[in-house]
Amino acid sequence: MISTTTARKPAHTTSRAQSDPTVAAPRRFIFVLLDNFTLLSFASALECLRIANRMLDRPAYAWMMIGEGGGSVTCSAGTEFRVDADLIELDREDTVLVCGGIDVQKAASKRLLSWLRREARKGMALGGLCTASYALAKAGLLDGKRATIHWENQDSFLEEFEGVNLTKSVFVVDGNRLSTAGGTSSIDLMLKLIADDHGEDIANLVADQLIYNTIRTDQDTQRLSVPTRIGVRHPKLSQVIQKMETAIEEPISPAILARDVGMSTRQLERLFRRYLNRSPKRYYMELRLQKARNLLMQTDMSVINVALACGFASPSHFSKCYRSHYDTTPYRERGSHATRLSI
Repeated sequence: MISTTTARKPAHTTSRAQSDPTVAAPRRFIFVLLDNFTLLSFASALECLRIANRMLDRPAYAWMMIGEGGGSVTCSAGTEFRVDADLIELDREDTVLVCGGIDVQKAASKRLLSWLRREARKGMALGGLCTASYALAKAGLLDGKRATIHWENQDSFLEEFEGVNLTKSVFVVDGNRLSTAGGTSSIDLMLKLIADDHGEDIANLVADQLIYNTIRTDQDTQRLSVPTRIGVRHPKLSQVIQKMETAIEEPISPAILARDVGMSTRQLERLFRRYLNRSPKRYYMELRLQKARNLLMQTDMSVINVALACGFASPSHFSKCYRSHYDTTPYRERGSHATRLSI
């Protein structure tokens, strides 16, 4: 078990802060650790605060970790973290960052959601790291707001929260609502907050300490471009794949896709065979089945509705295609996932 209470404020700077009345009180961050939270997202954010204190040579930031029930919380890597407190009452000046990860739907308990709503009424800044935007949205705190979430959870999020303006950015700041896409995007968010508080020079020093030499903004998207992702730099192939990814519910025929990029269906077939070793139809089917699997694992949508959302005209056809690709049926997939969650 790891204690998280040992290094919240650099000891060598405390006397300076106490002796100089012009030094502002530390800005306090409250990290709410959910079960199976992603360690990288949490640690990236925390390290930025620690290093900022060191660069400023004073405790400009303080932090504490809390979790439902107090005690300890286990991250997705299996390591236990002892938290400082249960879901306690906070100050309006605090900044709350909820840390999510795998199976965030299960971790977003009724008690957590009620606590988030109550604290949000104070007007404090609230954020979600990695998948924790789900918890904020479930509590109704992102309605009418721009937000982001890890790309793997975007399909299910869009189905459940129509009132949220979901983006593909690495992080989003919309008023007093913050969100990140996970992984190292926590660094980008924290560097922006540090720059807002203490200037870009300090934020750049923190980035240098982290050996982080490509600071991203909220205009950067979280996934690699299509050419980079598939390892192919063919402009027409990239255009076709982008069209496929944005038309899952109502698939476009290969003939129309080919026409839209100025080639014949036969040329499109050869292009996919050459670079991806499969037909356009097969590639498209795999995209649709991947979305279907995300929806089955992350939502309580019926199998019929999942099928329709992924462009399948009937549950039987969906089940046949799913079984052929994943060697199990949609019903068994969902059942086995539910069993794993209950363990």
